[in-house]
Amino acid sequence: MLCLFAVTGCKENPTEALLDTYQQRLTNILDVEPDTIPPLDIPSYPQNHALKQPIADITIGLLNAYELRQCGLFQLIAERNSVLGKVQDKTRRLRYELLFLKQLEYCLNVLDSTDPLQHQLKDIYHQKQQQLPQVIWNMVFTGQEWQQQFTLGHQLLSPQQFGGYIENLAAFDYLDTLTTTIISRHIFQYPLTTNNIELLLYHQQQIHNTQYIGQLFYSIARITTIMNTITNQLTTHEQTVMCGKNINQQQAQYLRNVFYKYYANDIQPYLSKLDSQYQQLQPHLNNLYTTLVQQQIPPSTTMNLYARYYFQGELLRQFHQATHDHVHYWQRLFKRCQFKIGRQ
Repeated sequence: MLCLFAVTGCKENPTEALLDTYQQRLTNILDVEPDTIPPLDIPSYPQNHALKQPIADITIGLLNAYELRQCGLFQLIAERNSVLGKVQDKTRRLRYELLFLKQLEYCLNVLDSTDPLQHQLKDIYHQKQQQLPQVIWNMVFTGQEWQQQFTLGHQLLSPQQFGGYIENLAAFDYLDTLTTTIISRHIFQYPLTTNNIELLLYHQQQIHNTQYIGQLFYSIARITTIMNTITNQLTTHEQTVMCGKNINQQQAQYLRNVFYKYYANDIQPYLSKLDSQYQQLQPHLNNLYTTLVQQQIPPSTTMNLYARYYFQGELLRQFHQATHDHVHYWQRLFKRCQFKIGRQ
């Protein structure tokens, strides 16, 4: 039993193993020791205290609340003030705020316009609407299920397993659309359906057991560092690889074989998948973040740094540069040695 735990506990990450083998094969041919992969120096996700936005409580007198039975608002308020309602998570808090505003719209339409409660309800409506960006922000960036997506992983995604991608893409596409609709338009003019609001809980449940986005960010950053290390070592020893007429090109041929066996067959398709999935997610993450920041939400310095790197494209820029530099080395080698593209 102890042996079994030892073996399973030390199982090497398949992507790390693939990249390690690629680097080892290349350096073996060059007859040098592999350069050490440096540790990552990338922004971490901020702590909750640097993210949470304060939201003032808005109260209504019990008597007035009781009078709202006729338009269905009283029951909603009572549920919010129950024992369970007071400890609801941030997703359910946003759900409540949206349902409250939807029901409040109905009340304002059905109550007598001369009712003194009308003025008070209109004030509450506008206050609640102004608070929605902060409520959404707190849910997305401090709510457990959503926040855990942004916490960086510690292992590379497996080439065959990208669990959580579909669920996160659907969830943040939904949130991006919901937030843009809420903030850029009046709910009076563009009413949200109850079913649309309830999708909050559906998407929360779908991403509950995943930490995909943080794993994706980590994988792209780690791959960037590894590829830069390998490329730099190849470039350093570039002139020791002999090519030309009447020259034994066996070393260059061995390098070419490793390129096709590992990079072209396995690594490049993996990099393409990382690139594609990031580019599908990134617009929703960036638009969601930017839309909320524009609503007078002052992000901390650490959050600004995190957003610039992961949401606004710096991570992808460095990744693209690393892959470009690596491929450019092989292009130079193939041209210098007059290798045809494709297996020989």
